[in-house]
Amino acid sequence: MNERIVVDPITRIEGHLRIEAQMDGDRIAEAYSSGTMVRGIELILRGRDPRDAWAFAQRICGVCTLVHGIASVRAVENALGYAIPPNAQLIRNLMIGAQYIHDHVMHFYHLHALDWVDVVSALSADPKATSDLAQSLSNYPKSSPGYFADMQKKLKTFVEGGQLGIFAKAYWGHPAYKLPPEANLMAVAHYLEALAWQREVAKLHAIFGGKNPHPNFLVGGVPSPIDLNSDSAINSERLAQVQDLIDQMRTFVDQVYVPDTLAIAGFYKDWGARGEGLGNFLCYGDFPEKGMNDPSSFLIPAGVILDRDLSTLHEVDMNAADEIQEYVAHSWYDYSGGKEQGLHPYDGETNLNYTGPQPPYEHLDVTQGYSWLKSPRWKGKPMEVGPLARVLTLYAKGHEQTKELVDMTLKTLDVPTRALFSTLGRTAARTLETKVIADAMQTWYDNLIANIKAGDSRTFNEQLWDPSSWPSTARGVGYTEAPRGGLAHWVVIEDGRIANYQAVVPSTWNAGPRDPQGQAGAYEAALQDNHQMHDPAQPIEILRTIHSFDPCIACAVHVTDPDGGELVQVKIR
Repeated sequence: MNERIVVDPITRIEGHLRIEAQMDGDRIAEAYSSGTMVRGIELILRGRDPRDAWAFAQRICGVCTLVHGIASVRAVENALGYAIPPNAQLIRNLMIGAQYIHDHVMHFYHLHALDWVDVVSALSADPKATSDLAQSLSNYPKSSPGYFADMQKKLKTFVEGGQLGIFAKAYWGHPAYKLPPEANLMAVAHYLEALAWQREVAKLHAIFGGKNPHPNFLVGGVPSPIDLNSDSAINSERLAQVQDLIDQMRTFVDQVYVPDTLAIAGFYKDWGARGEGLGNFLCYGDFPEKGMNDPSSFLIPAGVILDRDLSTLHEVDMNAADEIQEYVAHSWYDYSGGKEQGLHPYDGETNLNYTGPQPPYEHLDVTQGYSWLKSPRWKGKPMEVGPLARVLTLYAKGHEQTKELVDMTLKTLDVPTRALFSTLGRTAARTLETKVIADAMQTWYDNLIANIKAGDSRTFNEQLWDPSSWPSTARGVGYTEAPRGGLAHWVVIEDGRIANYQAVVPSTWNAGPRDPQGQAGAYEAALQDNHQMHDPAQPIEILRTIHSFDPCIACAVHVTDPDGGELVQVKIR
């Protein structure tokens, strides 16, 4: 079997992604990742007031509802050299942390778990045995036989109605599924439980940002005035609600998400030897205690790991012209200096030039451009970003809680340290960092309350709103560690307006195509590592590894019509 398997679209992701896998017998020899949609927010932002950029940039994605806004306001603040008040930093940390916890739980249960959990098998489970299993893993109160019997009845109603509803279009019964029926029922019950849970925890963004999705932000701080006696500000009642939401997050993470991950992973230890990929990891760092100008105060440190060497963390300079560059040799873009060159984002270009086949087509011409994603590189090297990069960086820096969690996971699963770099390791890392961040949420909240009690209620730096104080030319980078990995926006400001704007996002790093040297991106490299296909018509093996990255393709592609014409005008009054 030397055919090329095409999976298009990859489902249970955000955006449109095509994977082509060239087979050598029953193994993947070469893999190609193609983003099949185009955006263009960078072009829309040119000429606008930089203080408005976040509102446009945040619409890059409908799933990453907060992170692009954070990166954008940080970019403008960095360019203009202004710091934000401590309360604003703590509120931003709480909002970013809530995004992580919400996003990771939703990804595990509603996007990724179905690659490992056979929903139909749950119909044959014994609810009493399922209850015994759940209670052996944690003290989560919703673990009675009656609870699981009710969940099983809901699932049975889907099937007897002639459709699986939200569980349709999957490979149920595939021999790659290994969980016993009781574990499947437990996971399906928690899938449904997480649907209700996520509606509650999303309220934290609405408290501090006015709404969710796409909460409001403000260059210079946060739009969250603090007045304990006001009905229209962050008052005592709203702060108490935030504490309650943090408690809900931590309970679900500790008693459901972490135990489920370990229980399910125990049946798939062989995936600790698949999907390694690049072995190079990049982390920008985030969650500052003392502001973005003091990286030593970050909860998540910055650094680069090369060739899986955890003994050395290389520094990252996001302003250096020769460090972070984007290439378009295999992308549907042109550079004015030629497709072979790399451009630092300050000098980045977004010149659309589709040269691919006209649909419908059988295969991509991978010798030419084959994606709307660019190919970012750090000092010429492809990098993986995301939860695994962050956990490895924390581990390498000796973060005590991370080391305890990683060592516990390796011991519980009885897998070697090398398993960290795999599809299984990538999925476990997402769970472990959720635990770290959920616990840190309480610290940030306590610090915010302490500031308020001490009489500090300031949440905004008014200096930024006087353009007469701005330099005629400025440039800056704003970055965050988004749930899917390192996210950065670079802005060039001239005479008070945006002259250039470039966003390099996590799924560009991970899902980008080959570069001029033929180096594969993270998705491609991971699929080329020890993937044996059982049935090309049911490529669950491809889905498992791709979903372990949690793709967000709308973020990664650079909106115009096929002729490059304007689609809509937006006026800011």
